[in-house]
Amino acid sequence: MSPSGATAESFTSSRAASARRERARDVLLVLVAAAGLAASFGLARWLDARRPADDPFASYEELYLKPETARRMSLAFNGLAADWYWLRSLQYVGRKVGAYGGDFSLDDMRALNIRNLGPLLEQTTALDPQFMAAYEFGAVVLPSIDRDAAVRLVERGIRENPEQWRLYHHLGYIHWQAGRFQAASEAYEAGARQPGAPEWMHVMAARMSEQGGSRAVAREMYRRMYEGAADEQVRTLAVTRLAQLESLEERERIRQALSDFRARAGRCPADWREVAPLLRNSKLRLSAAGAPLDPSGVPYVLDAATCEVNLGEGSKIPEK
Repeated sequence: MSPSGATAESFTSSRAASARRERARDVLLVLVAAAGLAASFGLARWLDARRPADDPFASYEELYLKPETARRMSLAFNGLAADWYWLRSLQYVGRKVGAYGGDFSLDDMRALNIRNLGPLLEQTTALDPQFMAAYEFGAVVLPSIDRDAAVRLVERGIRENPEQWRLYHHLGYIHWQAGRFQAASEAYEAGARQPGAPEWMHVMAARMSEQGGSRAVAREMYRRMYEGAADEQVRTLAVTRLAQLESLEERERIRQALSDFRARAGRCPADWREVAPLLRNSKLRLSAAGAPLDPSGVPYVLDAATCEVNLGEGSKIPEK
């Protein structure tokens, strides 16, 4: 065999051996990842089976790896592991909701004691820093549980994705909820400078500084939340809060009508029919019986002793 032939054969043999090693490595990585996920699933099932049925909140909290450890253990399968942690986050919250059974809203879940949600979302985003749904969910749900954790989560998202203007919107929302209007304004102004940011980000920055606590800013906030939310639960929350704001304004107009009637008649009206003309003039929707209707279609209740108006039984408008 000629030297050139021997060299070609050696090269071919070397490439074949390298290809076999790469295949073996890939198979090993897949097996390790599968084993890790299977072990995690088994551990979760084991914990679920031993959760005290009589005390689902105080006694049972799942244990999870630190984000950095989870990233190392997931090897090249960070996206898959992030999806798994995201699903566990939703299952964790869902289990708490199912066990609680009381009233709550997505932006105030303190009663559910979901203190592990922050670490779960941190793990999700550590494994996949571009997991935008996790940042959005955390910005809405976490502030009532751990506001600092919510800020850390979204600020981390901004560091990893500095050109994603929606993350600045999420951060502005967190600060706005806390009454930190200047910090909210700065978040919106920073987001407005990012590529593709809409003009309303500049407007929100200015309005936060001037009238951050106003009802008009709240309405704008929830309208933008509704328009941009990817999560249906977040959209539902925005609709609910917008309806609540509308109801607050309606009740102010109703109280004015009741006050006008009392000034003329020297007493509170005995029923809604007595003030129906005033209510119509205030552009309020009335039932066939003359009662004003809230945004969910339920009649408001008149307290004839105090000239006060309250939400009716069965109303879908939250009290707070």
